[in-house]
Amino acid sequence: MEPFLLNIDDHSTKYMLQNLINKKLKFIRYKNIHFIFLTSAFLYSFFAFYFIYKTGIEPYDISMMDAFSSFLRNSHFATLICIAFILFGAVKIFNEKKEKLEKEFHALRCEIIDKANDVWKGESKHERNAIYEKMKKKYDINLYHVSK
Repeated sequence: MEPFLLNIDDHSTKYMLQNLINKKLKFIRYKNIHFIFLTSAFLYSFFAFYFIYKTGIEPYDISMMDAFSSFLRNSHFATLICIAFILFGAVKIFNEKKEKLEKEFHALRCEIIDKANDVWKGESKHERNAIYEKMKKKYDINLYHVSK
C-alpha cells in the first residue's frame, strides 16, 4: 500500500485508490510490452522479407516460376514467415489486453470521481486534494475530471 494512502480513515476508499494505482501500473506494463512486440514484429518482418527477397526471389528474377519453386523448396522461408505471423498474433493479443485494462482503469477512475462527494466530506476535502495531487504527480492519474 502506498504510504500516502495509509492516512485515509475509510478502508474502502483506501483500497479503491490502491486498486486504481495497481490497474494503472498494469496498464502501463502491457502498453510497454505491446510497443516492444510491435516494434520487434515490424523489424523482424522487414529483415525476414528482405532476406527472402535477396536469397529466394532476386536470383531467379528471370522466371517467376523458378522463384516460386525456389521459395517452396526452401523450408526456411516458410519458417521465417510463420514466426512473423506469430509475432503479429502476439501483438494483437497484447493490444486486446491493453485495451481491456485501459477500459477497466477508466471505469474505476470514473467511479471514484463520481463517489468523491459522498466519501470526502467536510474537513477531509483538504486531505482529498492532497491525495489527488500526489496521485497526479506520482502516477499521472487525474481524479478531478472524468475526461481522459
